[in-house]
Amino acid sequence: MHYNKLAFDFSPAPIVVLSNRHMVEMNHAFTQMFGYEREELLHHSIIKIFPSIEDYEKVGNDALQSLLQKNSLHYSDQRFMQHKSGEIFWTHTHGRTLTPEDPFQLMVWHFERKEQHPLTSKQKLTKRESEITQLIVNGLTCKEIARKLSLSHRTVEVHKANLMKKLGAHSKSELSSKIIIQNRLTHF
Repeated sequence: MHYNKLAFDFSPAPIVVLSNRHMVEMNHAFTQMFGYEREELLHHSIIKIFPSIEDYEKVGNDALQSLLQKNSLHYSDQRFMQHKSGEIFWTHTHGRTLTPEDPFQLMVWHFERKEQHPLTSKQKLTKRESEITQLIVNGLTCKEIARKLSLSHRTVEVHKANLMKKLGAHSKSELSSKIIIQNRLTHF
């Protein structure tokens, strides 16, 4: 019996092996997480499970730069991914390159789904907060948002801090995810 293959295939942790950002092996938990059959993902680009080309490119650039600059074998982040049904969800990912000289040549990734919950009535956003959230999700900095809305950047920073507290976010990326997921929940 091949216990390594058995452990990989039936691990409860969703795992995928990528070669130059193409899925070359994955376990059952991974296919279940994204709603696909193995054959629908095998040898396809990982872009298939990203919500947008922009997300795919940004995550790729961030991961590559981090792996090259830090001379590290590991990379971790939180990001949106997309289920076959179209549902977008938040994940915490951990990757390890097996080829440090060319990090994307061969990598193993683990995904952990993070559940999001809709806002309660106490958490509803003001009109100004809603304006700011839309600019945050589009990647603008506090200074850029301030210029766009003709506010001081300190005012935007206060709004952002209040939004993070209100939504229970601990980072800008987590705040963006909660905003997007909340928008999807209120528009469907």
